[in-house]
Amino acid sequence: MIDVPKLSSVMREIVPSSERSFRDRYVMDFLGKKTYADEYSMKQAIIAKMKDFILEVGKDFIYMGQEYRLQVGTEDFRIDLLFFHRELRCLVAFEVKMGRFHPSDLGQLEFYPEALDRDVRKTHENPSIGVLLCKDKDDEVVEYAMSRSLSPTLVAEYQLNLPPKKILQAKIRELFDEREQTFGITI
Repeated sequence: MIDVPKLSSVMREIVPSSERSFRDRYVMDFLGKKTYADEYSMKQAIIAKMKDFILEVGKDFIYMGQEYRLQVGTEDFRIDLLFFHRELRCLVAFEVKMGRFHPSDLGQLEFYPEALDRDVRKTHENPSIGVLLCKDKDDEVVEYAMSRSLSPTLVAEYQLNLPPKKILQAKIRELFDEREQTFGITI
């Protein structure tokens, strides 16, 4: 299936509608650059184009802050981007990684929702979600890494430009074929 987000099993259980709220891939061509020197410069570019970023990630996101500070014990931690999702009624922590997904990235992604739930979440809100945006990922590595995750998390790729026309056409054809098999609709 096209663009099915890679969700932890806990996220599927706690927030079943999250598959409709998140995607597996985001196109951030509004950033205008093909590469960034580091994560900080990319985050600054996203913040400068926040309206476009929110339009890309989907409706119902309310921006709450950048480098959102959490203090746990005697240490300070900073969430790259923090949002509230109105439909899901939960905090959503976005972490941006410049490179390929590594299983070690998951520790940070699981830590932030736990800290948010203990120290920031209101009693009427659902458990917080962690989203890792990375430049590239191997779906099998993501599946293995998240198979025992106890946090509502997901890993998604970002692209800084639209894919080539031939790839878009192939994906559209795949979507139509899927629809035809599922619903018997020929397009």
